[in-house]
Amino acid sequence: MVKSIAGIPAAAMMSLVLGACSMAPDYKPPVTTPPAQFKEVAGWTGAAPGDDARRGDWWSAFDDPVLADLEQRAAAASPTLAAALARYDASRAAARVNEADLLPSAGISGDASRERRSANRPLTTGSAARYNDYVVGGSIAYELDLWGRIRNQVKASKAEAQASRADLASAQLSLQASVADAYFRLRGLDAEARLLDRSVDAFARAYDLTSKRRSGGIASGIDVNRARTVLGNARAQVATVANQRAATEHEIAALVGELASQFSLAAAVGPLDPPKPPIATPSELLQRRPDIAAAERRVFAANARIGVARAAFFPSLTLGANGGWETTGGSLLTTPNTFWALGPLSSLLTVFDGGKRAAQVKISRAEYEEVAADYRGTVLTAFRQVEDSIAAIRNLSDASVAQKDAAQAAQRTSDIAMSRYRDGASGYLDVVTAQTDALDAQRAYISVQTQRMQASIELVRATGGGVADVPVASAQ
Repeated sequence: MVKSIAGIPAAAMMSLVLGACSMAPDYKPPVTTPPAQFKEVAGWTGAAPGDDARRGDWWSAFDDPVLADLEQRAAAASPTLAAALARYDASRAAARVNEADLLPSAGISGDASRERRSANRPLTTGSAARYNDYVVGGSIAYELDLWGRIRNQVKASKAEAQASRADLASAQLSLQASVADAYFRLRGLDAEARLLDRSVDAFARAYDLTSKRRSGGIASGIDVNRARTVLGNARAQVATVANQRAATEHEIAALVGELASQFSLAAAVGPLDPPKPPIATPSELLQRRPDIAAAERRVFAANARIGVARAAFFPSLTLGANGGWETTGGSLLTTPNTFWALGPLSSLLTVFDGGKRAAQVKISRAEYEEVAADYRGTVLTAFRQVEDSIAAIRNLSDASVAQKDAAQAAQRTSDIAMSRYRDGASGYLDVVTAQTDALDAQRAYISVQTQRMQASIELVRATGGGVADVPVASAQ
């Protein structure tokens, strides 16, 4: 014979629990159809993507031990990364809080008192009563999640935790890219500083030569002043570059979590030659980018919260039970002192709320539409950033070739102009013009090379991190 609880057969109750439904709409991720390939580069094919896949040390492709050390220091001490990790830990804990509601809640209690009952209380014999009362017991309560309110809350909180994990990956990638970007800007400034130092030496020798020629009556005062102007401008540019380098060095210090006053990087000049970009496809981008993954998880959470809001239109059912021992004296934990109760089976249904629940459903649907639009915006931005980076890599590569040729030609012109001036075949104005053009062309070449390094880093950021063990594509 199947027993019943509060008049409801146990078999029927189990059927209700097992058949509990969810008020959340069927989830369908927002549709954003990627193009077949990126228009800025041909021949890219698929790899094995995943937003939670380990990216590895993508900066190792630059083969720079100083950069590798900075990346490790940033990962260990960056306050930005520490804050993102704390947010992730908090979101995981919040998910566990909601998940606990799926299980019954239980508690124990104890009470000891001495009481005196009034002699004039109702239904008394006219005598007072004094007695001790000792109670030890416990209770258990469980809400039957018939309409999926709790389950949808759990789904939403877990999705938010997954989004927070993706946010952490985004923060990590952004930090890594920022460190690399600042580092190569610093190395570009080092190259520029060395160029200016050499130019100052060359301009100083030209100034000395012009001064001697003027003393000998060969050169005019105009030539001397022109030489002095070029030399002064170059020295001013040395100071300007030094100031920019100091600011960039301080920027790196903050990124790696160190005080600017205690951080320094020795100047070094090396080739600014970016590696070739890894292969990727538009469809892979949707899976690799952690910010896209975070946006999609928030859409899922918003969809689940619609179910939470809709469940408020249905009654909530809660099962309860309690029991324990109670005595006025003597041994407490004995069979005669036991008490227990099953129930109550409580039900609560709000009949009239002035449209509050309907408004909550409208709010949850509007929030869903908002995060769905944010998701589509994130995807479109991701495609744009990749296209921008690919175009920059290709165009800056062409600019680098042309600018290098221009710098070499300008330097040859400067050498020829100085030689002709020494021989008296031309005036000093030709020398000044040629020297200025050569310095500008060489600085422009360094700037283009630095921009190429930055574009390579931006592509890593735009594609969601480095891709290990895959071929590379040439940007044509």
